Amino acid sequence: MPATKEFTYETVGAAGKRVKGKIEASNEATAALQLKQQGIIPLSISDSSSLLQRDLAIPGLSGRTTLKDLAVFSRQFATMSAAGMSLLRSLGVLEEQTEKPSLKKAINDVRLDVEAGMPLSAAMGKHDRVFPTLMVAMVKSGETGGFLDDALERIAMNFEKDAALRGKIKSALTYPVMVLAFSVVMIAAVLIFIVPVFEKMFAQLGGELPLPTQIIVSASNTIAWSGPLTVALTTVFVVLFKREMRNRPALRLRMDKLKLRLPVFGPLFTKIAISRFARNFGTLLSVGIPVMQALSVVGATTGNAVISEALKDVQASVRDGLPMSAPLTKHTVFPRMVTQMMEVGEESGQISQMLEKIADFYDREVDDAAESLTAALEPIMVLFMGALIGGMVVCLYLPMFSVYQNIQGVE
Repeated sequence: MPATKEFTYETVGAAGKRVKGKIEASNEATAALQLKQQGIIPLSISDSSSLLQRDLAIPGLSGRTTLKDLAVFSRQFATMSAAGMSLLRSLGVLEEQTEKPSLKKAINDVRLDVEAGMPLSAAMGKHDRVFPTLMVAMVKSGETGGFLDDALERIAMNFEKDAALRGKIKSALTYPVMVLAFSVVMIAAVLIFIVPVFEKMFAQLGGELPLPTQIIVSASNTIAWSGPLTVALTTVFVVLFKREMRNRPALRLRMDKLKLRLPVFGPLFTKIAISRFARNFGTLLSVGIPVMQALSVVGATTGNAVISEALKDVQASVRDGLPMSAPLTKHTVFPRMVTQMMEVGEESGQISQMLEKIADFYDREVDDAAESLTAALEPIMVLFMGALIGGMVVCLYLPMFSVYQNIQGVE
């Protein structure tokens, strides 16, 4: 049984005032489902048992719209739409309640466009940096089918699960990143404060320093300019590399293939990619979006070029009247279990439900893999840090060993 946590939810009471309550569930999506079964439509749900409940606000960067922001926006929008509020009034209320500047401005622009007669999905589509393609496609389907509130509710649940998935990855990578950052700080401290003391001692002893010690001393003497230069060059390289990845699909495909083949992280990245594909595809199909359009949207939002390339084959197969599961068997990124479950879903006419089960299964797999990865990385990172610092200490003491041997030789 998965561990339960306490969640705080906010809803609108009978008098029209906001009411807060608490509920225990394994995750936000389950909490929302339990509240819905009780006849409660929450405006927002947040984890009250976590010490890291609030995200770190970085000046200049905290205005970026996150998945959690979009989930809250969608859930509040669905609540007001289900309550019979007009589209313009709902957007006005959402604009007032939203704190993120980028989302607030986008909602204001969308409200003005809708007021001028533009459909909601088209108005949201103009802000692709704020509203993802997946969200716009589902809103369009909800508008066309007359079930906008249900579509928005599904969007909220999808984003909540996606945010929870990303949270698991962040928690798995937090420890190695912290150890790596601490190692860099320790190395810099040794080079700045300790090595100069040893350098004066070496000058008094005389003689030629061993090569490892010479490298350490040279690094200490040049760190004032080489350190900032290294940081600047690394930053420029990362920015340019990301730009090349966006502009060159072939490079993106090679890097994503390499990412899925990494010894330790590869299986985890693969499970994440399959989970996102299954969840997004199943959600789109569940709101009545045609298969070809759903495949196009998922291919653009999956976040992995390997999955996107596989979906191109699926589109060609569907276009020729063949089942979706057939071409996926040729792509090793999809395990046999996934293709078999999709095949059963196609035959039974329950492909969206089967994709949801696949996503749930791989969500649990990601959870287990993240915990195992964290447990495996802890001793490895400790050994890495110990070897790094210990190697520097040995390099600093090598000249003393040479001096001791020379004294022994003279005697």
